[in-house]
Amino acid sequence: MNTTKTLRLRLKDKHARVLRQMAREVNQVWNHINEISARAARPFSGQPRYLSGYDLQKLTAGFSQCEGISVGSGTVQVVCAEYATRRRQFKKIRLNWRVSNPKSSKYSLGWIPFKIGHARYKAGQIQFAGHKFGLWDSYGLADHELRSGSFSEDSRGRWYLNVAVEIPELVGPRLPGPTASVGIDLGLKDCATTSDGQRLEGRWFRAQEYKLATAQRARKKRRVKAIHARIANQRKDALHQFSTALVKEHAAIFVGDVASAKLVKTRMAKSTLDAGWTMLKTMLEYKSHQAGVVFEEVNEAYSTQTCSCCGAIPASSPKGRAGLGIREWACSACATVHDRDVNAARNILAAGHGRLAGGIPVL
Repeated sequence: MNTTKTLRLRLKDKHARVLRQMAREVNQVWNHINEISARAARPFSGQPRYLSGYDLQKLTAGFSQCEGISVGSGTVQVVCAEYATRRRQFKKIRLNWRVSNPKSSKYSLGWIPFKIGHARYKAGQIQFAGHKFGLWDSYGLADHELRSGSFSEDSRGRWYLNVAVEIPELVGPRLPGPTASVGIDLGLKDCATTSDGQRLEGRWFRAQEYKLATAQRARKKRRVKAIHARIANQRKDALHQFSTALVKEHAAIFVGDVASAKLVKTRMAKSTLDAGWTMLKTMLEYKSHQAGVVFEEVNEAYSTQTCSCCGAIPASSPKGRAGLGIREWACSACATVHDRDVNAARNILAAGHGRLAGGIPVL
């Protein structure tokens, strides 16, 4: 059985002009089908019609044959299918326009999708739409069969290749590995705390907040973008190292099902987004799947309030938002002193064991 993984590789800056031209053509297709779809959904007479991706593909047939157009029909078809998907997702008859002018405040970062077989790797270069693009190959693309993907631009004007590949799983007997299991409590002050006391201190944005504010007041746009990119890279690197170490050292990983959707609407939104919970859980999931490690997301209800030693919910445990400042507490039932986050991680670990046994007990 093979595992599908998406690789992201940076392209050389000398190809930016050609890629921006292709992205402009993609934006033309997007804006054209956006207008067609809106007119069909708001007819002057008759019943409204919501065009599918197949309908939009028929209406854009022949665009790639026009003079001066470099993107192929496969790219146009992917754009139509993606537009129809996003329109259904957001339940709108008209989506935002894609702006091609880089000087505009509403500029849309470049995006060029492609189908399987339309991008090929040969001699250290990617061949696509009659062009050859050099890149820094850190994954050894020659050993993989390229599937569908896209070219994308970041806020600093750098271009990347995002392509899906299939990685075969190991076949045959595996060497004896770790047998320990671990629970992970996700938080704001510490991004993640494990049941054995390990901590991942987040707050990457907070550490650069003063420099970012200074650059914004000085209206140094390039500096602002560089700081934002540095924050994102620091977060991704720390999460990669933390998740890789956990997968190597454990046979089972359990994480709480805390979601950021509600917290981002409160005064804790900045810290919530800075923690990168979704990114960490995604990394743990696909790395565990590749390594044959059990990964489960379990219900973390009352994990902070419950004593991990006696299982009681004493009156001395921290409760609600008023108890967020309590980092250590003593159980009034068994007199055990707990670290708030470690105790929650241990309860999550117990809930994970309960799920493996056939159900999570009510804490």
